[in-house]
This record gives sequence, structure tokens and C-alpha cells, in this order.
Amino acid sequence: MTDVLLVERRDHVEIWTLNRPEALNAFNKALLLALNAELDRLAAAAPEDLPRAVVLAGAGGRAFSAGADLKERKTMPPAEVPAFVDLISGTMTRIAEAVVPFVAAVGGFAFGGGMEAALGCDLRVVGPNAKLGLTETRLGIIPGAGGTQRLSRLVGTGRARSLILTGRRIGADEALQMGVAEHRADDALEGALAIAGEIAKCGPQAVRAAKQAIDGGFDLPMTEALAHERACYDTTLESEDRFEALRAFAEKRPPVFTGR
Repeated sequence: MTDVLLVERRDHVEIWTLNRPEALNAFNKALLLALNAELDRLAAAAPEDLPRAVVLAGAGGRAFSAGADLKERKTMPPAEVPAFVDLISGTMTRIAEAVVPFVAAVGGFAFGGGMEAALGCDLRVVGPNAKLGLTETRLGIIPGAGGTQRLSRLVGTGRARSLILTGRRIGADEALQMGVAEHRADDALEGALAIAGEIAKCGPQAVRAAKQAIDGGFDLPMTEALAHERACYDTTLESEDRFEALRAFAEKRPPVFTGR
């Protein structure tokens, strides 16, 4: 049986490849459970054993992910549907809240839950053939894995409404223009690996603290947000990585970070 999720390590970066190309990498229960198993591994890992970034990609070239597997969903007893929705929504939230940054490599279709997976990542790189859309309203439902909330926070409620209420699909250029994606590359995976590589050069504990500061402070009043930022900053003060950075600066060499 083919593994539905492939995990590869390249130096300090992991590549997680959604590996159901025959189904346009749609999320079925097996794929969601595989993602959660890897997220469990990250949550349990010692800081020095963590990858410094994860690139999330889709196999086959045609699709990042076409969303929830509607063929599986069609055969699902009605009583099981809420649990499946909880599973896909919870998985995207776990990606968003993961201790390490995720970079989505969107080289093809990212519709419905596929776009919601990309929105759960910290950064998105689109290739020239990327097509993104929260298309659920065209199926008589709404985005149920964080799409209405994450897209609104990313691009504003007006632009989010323009995509969600119409179910419209956009290409790479419009995704960049609207702020749905942050980077474009001729090859989405190589572009995402380049961004992940830049993240990997930074202090891992500092990157984790910065991610926590941004995510945790976004919805707070400014005074509380600044206090949250300071609390995150303070976690880096006694880290070995900070002292290594100071030594490297004095010695005019690149720092060698360990994540401790």
C-alpha cells in the first residue's frame, strides 16, 4: 500500500508530501491521521531534534490538494460526518499552531480544504500553475477547516468575502496581489525550500518565539500584545543559541545554532 504521506529530511528542513496524486491529494481519513501522527512527533520532540521548518507539498504536480475527499465523504454515514469535519479542521489548526514554521508549496490546485491547509501554514509559495479557491459555497456548504477565519485575518474581510461568497478561484498573480500568498517561484517546491532554508539559518528557539509572539498577540489590544511579545522575547535570553550568536558576531563568523 502506498504511503499517503511522504516525509523527507534535507538538512534542517522536512518535506511533507501529500501523496494521493490519483485523487489530486484530497484529504481522506488516512491522510489526515498520517498528518496527525507526524504532528504528534513534532510535539513530542526535544528542541534540538526538531526540524527548523516544514515544507508542505503535493505529489504529482497537478495539485497541492483538491480538498476533502468527496468520494469518501459520499460513502460516509451521516452520523460520522461531524467527526470527520472535526478531524480535518483540527488538523489544519494543529498545522497553524505547530511549534515549527510550515511553508506551503502550492504548485497546482488548492481548493476547499486544500486552500485551508495552505492557509494553516505560516507562509505560502505559489508556482505559475497554482489555482486557489475556497469553493465550498458552490457545493452548498461553507469552509469548515478554518478558511473563513484565517483568510479574513490574512487579507481582510472584504477580500475574504469576495472569494468565499462567490467560491471564485484565483491564479498565482492574483494570490500574490491579494496577499493570499507571500512568494512566487517558477517551481513552488524549490521556492518553498529556499524560504525554509532561510528560516533554518536563524536561531530555532528565536523563530519559535517569534511565531508565538505574532500568533498570540495578533488579536490582543496593543498593551497586552506588547506584554505578550516581551514574554516571548524573554524565553530567548538564556538560550545557548543567543550566546552562540553573540560569540559568532564577535568572531565575525556565521553562528552554529543547535536549537537549545
